[in-house]
Amino acid sequence: MIGWALAVWSLCTAACGLAQGFGQLFAARVGVGFGEAGGVAPSHALISATFPPERRARAIALYSLGVPIGSAFGILGGAAIAALASWRTAFIVIGLAGVAFAVPFRLLVRDPAPVAATDAEAAPRFAEVARALAAKPAFWLLSLGAAAGSVVGYGFGFWMPSLLERSYGLSMTHTAQFIAALLLVGAVAGTLLGGFSGDGLGRRDRAFFGWLPALAYLACVPLYAGGIGAPNLTVGFVLLLGATALSYLWLGPVITAVQHLVPMRSRATASALFLLVNNLIGLGGGAPLIGKLSTVLAPRYGAESLRLAMFGTLALYALAAVLMAGAGAALRKGWVEEAAIPTADRA
Repeated sequence: MIGWALAVWSLCTAACGLAQGFGQLFAARVGVGFGEAGGVAPSHALISATFPPERRARAIALYSLGVPIGSAFGILGGAAIAALASWRTAFIVIGLAGVAFAVPFRLLVRDPAPVAATDAEAAPRFAEVARALAAKPAFWLLSLGAAAGSVVGYGFGFWMPSLLERSYGLSMTHTAQFIAALLLVGAVAGTLLGGFSGDGLGRRDRAFFGWLPALAYLACVPLYAGGIGAPNLTVGFVLLLGATALSYLWLGPVITAVQHLVPMRSRATASALFLLVNNLIGLGGGAPLIGKLSTVLAPRYGAESLRLAMFGTLALYALAAVLMAGAGAALRKGWVEEAAIPTADRA
């Protein structure tokens, strides 16, 4: 399923470069989202079935490095190709590269062998998993907390290039380099820190899987505020580097916690439902919210309206911290333990 999903979203990425109007571009982007949705949730479940609980957060964090690393090289490569040729060529080249990678992926990646007797049983129905998760406060607190944080994260990811170009006069290429550096250094470090610290502290108390992201979200607020309002690029880069690291820390702990809210056979569905909430609110609301605020503020504040709009959304990181802190206590009750599985059976 993951291999086919990779091929679908890559082909649809390439199709974006062939679009001749809004309708065609919209359809191609829907295809990208459809393919990506088919790859992420099964990947989380596959990792959970392969790694023991005490190493699961770091394993998911390592997998999640594909987000900042892929984004960084996509930004760098896309900007370079667009500068040399056109934005259409950038979509086509990057999309076809993904299609080429789908072949070795299908040949090399295999589902793990069954690891428990229950694997022979039929997987629970979607409605059963949804009802089980809906009854757990930890699921809603984790999902809504991540969604509130993602409104800021996705929104900043969308509007940061415009801020850099408007406020600091950076070119498209220099903007791409600036953002790629934040991702390759800050986001990578934060993702790894979240995974390893989640495994370490989570063994002492399951609540840390919520408390760690809560602390990270709170610390993001002053760092992002300072970085967005920095008087020069050097100061801005240092502050934004720290903020970027902390904004990615949640990936390993939270995704791992969601996997432990249900039995093994329900984990792909649990991850899909979590991503549905997170993406509908975070990805769907972040960019429009900042854009709308900037439009409302523009008549009075002019070119500074975008910066002020971004400042305003930082309050959602505080809300995310409150929700994640509540999820910590709820995880103690909602956590589904699993039987110890010999390492040899995980091959």
